[in-house]
Amino acid sequence: MILITDGGSTKCDWVLLDNSGGVVFKTATSGLNPTVVPREDLLLRISSNEELKRVFESVAILDFYGAGCGTVTPRGILKEVLEELFFKAKVNVSEDLSAAVFAVTNEPGIVCILGTGSNSCYFDGTEIHAPIPALGYILMDEASGNYFGKRLLRDYYYHRMPSEIASEFERKFNLEADDIKVNLYKKPNPNAYLASFAQFIFTQKEINPYFYNLIKEGISSFIECRILCFEKSREVPVHFIGSIAHFSEEIIKECFKNHNLELGNIVQQPIDGLIQYYKNKITGS
Repeated sequence: MILITDGGSTKCDWVLLDNSGGVVFKTATSGLNPTVVPREDLLLRISSNEELKRVFESVAILDFYGAGCGTVTPRGILKEVLEELFFKAKVNVSEDLSAAVFAVTNEPGIVCILGTGSNSCYFDGTEIHAPIPALGYILMDEASGNYFGKRLLRDYYYHRMPSEIASEFERKFNLEADDIKVNLYKKPNPNAYLASFAQFIFTQKEINPYFYNLIKEGISSFIECRILCFEKSREVPVHFIGSIAHFSEEIIKECFKNHNLELGNIVQQPIDGLIQYYKNKITGS
């Protein structure tokens, strides 16, 4: 059996496929980004899932596509953890960009991730090209969930947030400075913690001017840093994966017009596209 995983910083989706490509089960765990989650927590988050525990001995191939797996050291840590648990499996760990590409296109294009974190690559139809490393939530991740969460917290504390919105923000979240600092500097997954504040923007029925400007600034920054860096940015479609992209579709379209960019597919959950990719691969279709 083949186990495939789309691993984000907030959540990981797991799908077990039989040898004909049929879905045996789908399940989920907390995020497994090895750059921000300690090794012992990686083990615990996987081993506490009962469905996964039942197949530790029976998985033959495990293909894990994850956030934070773009560089050698964290990728190696996660691979060791997975090999320890799924001890009979051939384990492959790749960056989440690969899963994003498989989920949206088999033609040349630029593929972007806008979820808890953000990233982009150019797919030439055969190979993935990602010349700019993803350096995470502190230095990069424009227009991601943690980017918007960080902006909300900064605007709240600097009194840049409109008063009515600030009052609602206070009602929805624990904004005690000591609690924020503990979550950011003492606990695992500070990027996912920051991204949890972004729901304040993206669960609203209407986008008010403050949210609109916040989203537009983030998308514009992402375009400048992560799309226009590719020579073929205006020659191929630009695809998106992730919830932030899904909820920001109209603003993305508006920003694209300003840069003469072609919008391709926007997929909220890449795991379904990944399943289809594997089915086609197994059946040869």
